[in-house]
Amino acid sequence: MKKLRVTVEGKVYDVLVEILEDGSKTAPLIAPKPIETAAMSLAAPPARIPAPASVAATATAKSACDVPSPLAGKITSIDVKIGDTITEGGQVATIEAMKMNTYIFAPKSGRVVSIHANPGDGVEEGAVLLRID
Repeated sequence: MKKLRVTVEGKVYDVLVEILEDGSKTAPLIAPKPIETAAMSLAAPPARIPAPASVAATATAKSACDVPSPLAGKITSIDVKIGDTITEGGQVATIEAMKMNTYIFAPKSGRVVSIHANPGDGVEEGAVLLRID
């Protein structure tokens, strides 16, 4: 066993690593190729080119009403009913993925006009769960 210290995203972890040696001759390790840093830039990303106003307004109006699933998983609960008035940021559903619950919040205030998922349903990332008008 060998004790190592690993840092992941700024957090330090002490880990024990088991070194397996079976006495057989192993193939020599091949060094990984270095990453070409010239292609990578640490400068700010290029500015986005805005879409024409009519296209941007249509896309925003259409997507603002749909509440999509942020990840694939199983619906644990739908916390609203059709006709409910909700405020922006209010919890509308809960989804379970990898034994963790993720709460889903309303992207805008409005009235729930349709629900497209039920508790127990499996959903894919991006699937529309409900619609707010």
